[in-house]
Amino acid sequence: MKDKRVLIISSEVVPYLPQTDQAIKSFQIPKTVNENGGQTRIFMPRYGLINERRHQLHEVIRLSGMNLVINDMDMPLIIKVASIPKERMQVYFIDNEEYFKRRAILHDSEGKIFKDNDERMIFFTKGVIETVKKLNWSPDIIHLHGWFTSLFPLYLKTYYADEPLFSDSKIVYSVYDPDFKGVVSKKIIDKVAFDKIDKGQISELRKADFHALTNLAIKNCDGIISASENLDDDILSNLKNSKKPLLEYPKSQEDKLLINFYSKEI
Repeated sequence: MKDKRVLIISSEVVPYLPQTDQAIKSFQIPKTVNENGGQTRIFMPRYGLINERRHQLHEVIRLSGMNLVINDMDMPLIIKVASIPKERMQVYFIDNEEYFKRRAILHDSEGKIFKDNDERMIFFTKGVIETVKKLNWSPDIIHLHGWFTSLFPLYLKTYYADEPLFSDSKIVYSVYDPDFKGVVSKKIIDKVAFDKIDKGQISELRKADFHALTNLAIKNCDGIISASENLDDDILSNLKNSKKPLLEYPKSQEDKLLINFYSKEI
């Protein structure tokens, strides 16, 4: 892993959010990469419940100020950054008043997912990619965590297909237990298609439930990690039938095996 560049993208990372399995792994994996001589950058949304003063977030003016077009609307992109104490790891936060100011993550107080999570996903996807472009930091591996990041492989291989910074990047997708029922949005397929992505490539989004988002990510990534113990049989079957490199649970919990997967399988 020496000098390998690994881009970690997740909707949850400790210490900024509660310690879910995803948030813990999104911290532990870059820590392991650093300890094995690699370089990392971590990206996550800047939710309103993150205490900016306590975690010493500050806006990066040279990276902010861009507008991203989301379903024919101009949405300002704000980039903030912080360092995880004692770990030499930088975390970049994608921020926007409309999408991430609310004091919640992806669900409301009743546990239902927000109706605009489809636009938040697209904004987060474009925001991360545009920021990495400004940083001129070409990752060897892009490691995605959870369903909120499931549009990244698609956008990198379609909307950003001609972007040389990512031409040699390999995409790894970690699948966690579902935390919602039903669909993210009935209109997500039209909002993605607005970016001139052919609907034939995103047929899964006609019914954008957890399985569809997972299958879309699997179809467009280069390697898969089963990150949870209790994934249902349909998901596990799809992971294996993809014929792509797969690190299964519980092997995915071992740092040495993860580094080996990065180095030899991807």
